[in-house]
Order: sequence, then C-alpha cells, then structure tokens
Amino acid sequence: MSVIQRVSHDPDWYEPYRISLAIKAGGLVFVSGQAGIDEHGRTVGAGDFDAQARRALHNLATVLEQGGGSLADVVKVTIMVTDMSYLDRIVALREEYFTRPYPADTLVQVAGLAQPDWLVEIDAIAIAR
Repeated sequence: MSVIQRVSHDPDWYEPYRISLAIKAGGLVFVSGQAGIDEHGRTVGAGDFDAQARRALHNLATVLEQGGGSLADVVKVTIMVTDMSYLDRIVALREEYFTRPYPADTLVQVAGLAQPDWLVEIDAIAIAR
C-alpha cells in the first residue's frame, strides 16, 4: 500500500481552501496549480504576466523544496494561461527555469482561473526524493 504524504509550507497559502500544496505518493510529487500569489495568498503583479509567471514558478520551486526536491526533478508540467499570446514568454521561462531534458508539458488557454486577476497557473509532477 502506498503512503500518501502532504507537502506544506509555513505559511501554507492554500490551507484556507483545503488544498494541499503537493502530495507525495508512489515515488512522485504532485504539485497543485501554483499562481502568481505570495505566501499569504495575495496576487503578485496584477496585470503583469512575467511577474505572475515568475512568482508561480518560484512557488512551484518552493513547494518542491519543501518536498525534498527541486525543479530539476519535474517530469511533467501543465501551464494554464488566460491568453495564448504569452507563448513566447512561456518558452523563454521554460528555458530559464528548467533544464534538459525539459519536462513534458501541456499548455492550455482557459477562460479564467480561480481569481479574476490571475493570468497563469502552473502545476507539475516530479520525482520524489
């Protein structure tokens, strides 16, 4: 039987919503979608895609570190954007934050995210360390 372990942070910005930042199970870490929010759940960089995307990636790295890993352990990423015109920025950020072999990736445009001022949300699956 697989052991399921919750990964959290202090403060845990998703605790008020009853969402785990990540779950470790079966040798993997499943990271919940990370947005451009600070550790208290406040949006960072309203209207600024780069600021929000960088913060979302910072949050992703922070959660992985709490789980004993890093961005280098990521094998799958899902990126949700509210406007596909951000594609060039996403490609540049992938190159900046991830290394070869780059993780498998899904990019989708969505009508909206959990908060109306969010422009991007990123979730990931990583190898557990």
